[in-house]
Parts: sequence; structure tokens; C-alpha cells
Amino acid sequence: MAVAEVLDALADKNRRNILLKLKEGKISSGDLAIALGMTPQALSYHLAKLKKADLIYETREKNFIYYELDLSILDETILWITQLRGEKNNEK
Repeated sequence: MAVAEVLDALADKNRRNILLKLKEGKISSGDLAIALGMTPQALSYHLAKLKKADLIYETREKNFIYYELDLSILDETILWITQLRGEKNNEK
């Protein structure tokens, strides 16, 4: 399980902002950089962290790279956090 990578990725506000923007739908890296006011270099760094955590995936179409959310890994992370808290059947 990649809990450490997910938590590391979510720890940074810039990466959380990227995820929120990607929640709106598929977007090219150039448009994403413009929307978030980031340089392409800074965006590339953050996207690499998000890809390593399996929170996003990329598709290539001609000369463009598009990014989309892949939040299936969050289920594992939420389960791990729930187990850490010791909650069972929504009991507190």
C-alpha cells in the first residue's frame, strides 16, 4: 500500500490545489499551469509527486499531455486511517 506517498502528496497545498482543479475534469498541463499560476517547472515537480502516489494519471494526445484524477488509492488510505483511529462500524 502506498499510504506514505499519498500522505506526502496531500501534505502540500499546491498539490491539493492541483487535485481540486483536476476534480473539475481532464486538463492539459499547460492549461493547468495557467489556471494555478504556476511555472511549468513547478507544476511538473508537483505532478510527479501526485503520479508517484497514484492520485493522477496522464494521457498523451498529439503534442499535449492531459491529467485526470485517479482516486481509487484514496480508499486504501482512508481504510488505513480508520484502522489507525480504531473505529469499528462507525463507532467512536
